[in-house]
Amino acid sequence: MSGSVQRILIANAKGGCGKSTVATNLASFYAAQGIGTALFDYDDQRSSTRWLSRRPSDKPAIHGVDASATSCLNVTRTWLLRVPENVERIIIDTPAGLKGDELIRQTKDINCIIVPVLPSPIDIQATADFIRDLLLLCKVRERHIKLAIIANRTRTNTLSFKALEKFLATLKIPVIARLRDTQQYTRAVEQGCGVHEIKSSHASRDVAHWNLLLNWLEAENNNQSEQTTHNHAQACIHT
Repeated sequence: MSGSVQRILIANAKGGCGKSTVATNLASFYAAQGIGTALFDYDDQRSSTRWLSRRPSDKPAIHGVDASATSCLNVTRTWLLRVPENVERIIIDTPAGLKGDELIRQTKDINCIIVPVLPSPIDIQATADFIRDLLLLCKVRERHIKLAIIANRTRTNTLSFKALEKFLATLKIPVIARLRDTQQYTRAVEQGCGVHEIKSSHASRDVAHWNLLLNWLEAENNNQSEQTTHNHAQACIHT
């Protein structure tokens, strides 16, 4: 993996879509790879911060920053550079309702944006509006910021899932992973772990999708990564 610092934003204006689930699991996956990882929590609910406080001492360490305080929001984002020297990946958990200037501010100096989405009509519409803002307001493509979607809590062969598939096909944005609707993630939150760190015979099914995400994030060739991983993810969705 690259030794340069990469900043990965987990964002969606819609609340309850699983931003903290993605942020905490991604941080734990990176840490397990021996990659110095920092987890910034901008959400007032502080879900990522509470998860980190429960993290067992025998698990790979993650540098946590509670950035949700009002005082932090007014500080220039150069303070993101103030992390331990060994940190190579910065995962940023954001609050719901990001828009306008605050959304632009959060995307400054970002390398990649991951957008979790739930398969419901309300979430699909909210996510469509959010992605429009990322493309038109924040100009993420012009700035060469990698953008991908994670389909969260999905169940195949449902009308809502078919609607989600149709929506994603129109975006021409890669769907990197599909997270199952499973209690495995609830258990991981309770234990301060990633889903790959809990003892379960079913964990391998979930780990495979996280490996897709990490492979995409770490790919040297962005164009090749988007096409290859998109095809692979679509194959996983239909299995």
